[in-house]
Amino acid sequence: MSKLKVIMLGLILFLVACGGEEIETNMDESVKPFEFTTESNDTLSNEDLNGEWWVADFVFTNCTTVCLPMTSNMSVLQTKMQEEDIDAQLVSFSVDPDYDSPEVLTEYAADYDADLDNWTFLTGYDFDTIKELSIKSFKSLLAEAPPGDDQVTHGTSFFLVNPDGEVIKKYNGVDTKVMDEIIDDLKVVTKS
Repeated sequence: MSKLKVIMLGLILFLVACGGEEIETNMDESVKPFEFTTESNDTLSNEDLNGEWWVADFVFTNCTTVCLPMTSNMSVLQTKMQEEDIDAQLVSFSVDPDYDSPEVLTEYAADYDADLDNWTFLTGYDFDTIKELSIKSFKSLLAEAPPGDDQVTHGTSFFLVNPDGEVIKKYNGVDTKVMDEIIDDLKVVTKS
């Protein structure tokens, strides 16, 4: 009888080890509630994203440095997601909401061939609101542009958010090679 118990325990441990693949995470933060304006003048809230995997970043359309590779990489990520049939959302929060109106964001999205079916650009808040969301929910630096300059200081990470609204992993958003890592992680979490 004890031999049977050992075999059964071994079988259970084997099955548990084989099921439910996971990814290595490096964050554990809850996204604070938000409801913002999309590039289409609709609203999107954190509750609308419940039940979805999503990748977020913080950019602005007048950015002359890091936003260019970041948004290009998000476009690459979207293309790879389509090729791999990965069902996830992309969310780009503007860190210059005074300038980045829905119309400006729509034009910006078009410049990067964004498919707005699963990539949303958000605005419609004041700077302090997005600063608080960036810092408290994503642990990402955000500082206003210095006087006489229009370049906001912000983090360059992409963030993976799970269906429960928890930020579980951050990635280097300016390194194109990292998009493959995000795809690999999305394959694991969306297919399991």
